[in-house]
Amino acid sequence: MNRNSLCSLRSLPMVILLAAVVSFSSCSSRKKLVHTDTKAARAADAMADLNSKALYRFITNWTGVKYKLGGMDKSGIDCSGFALLLNKEIYGLDIPRRSKDQAEVIEEKDPSKLKEGDLVFFSFGGRDIDHVGVYLNHGFFVHASITRGVIVDDLNLPAFQHALIKAGPVRD
Repeated sequence: MNRNSLCSLRSLPMVILLAAVVSFSSCSSRKKLVHTDTKAARAADAMADLNSKALYRFITNWTGVKYKLGGMDKSGIDCSGFALLLNKEIYGLDIPRRSKDQAEVIEEKDPSKLKEGDLVFFSFGGRDIDHVGVYLNHGFFVHASITRGVIVDDLNLPAFQHALIKAGPVRD
């Protein structure tokens, strides 16, 4: 046996081991773990878990429509206009136009017991109610944000928790 043959035989086990490692790692059936605990993923889960498919369609149809004070259509809408249209179209309920007046027609309940369709009211500018949204589930609600338009948001964010004034379903 010559010297080159001997070197080849000594490295053969290493070559086989390396080939096996490459083969097993490339044919692996393990799935990559994807971190899905983002706000967007949780909001998508809340939307997917809605009981009302009509509500799901309504929200997806309006998502992204820009905010416009006094607006009531797809060219722009404000929070109370959005809550009014949603309640009329999805639940067949007539509610007042202004968020402050809408807050007067609900049956107030503990925010930890909210159900799909309940209204949530906020005060960002003082003591008076100045914003409204509609609760979905899993701590998420939909509203017409001044800066982001119609959007699904996390009610558990500190900004919303500090501003939350009252919540509950529209009285019959």
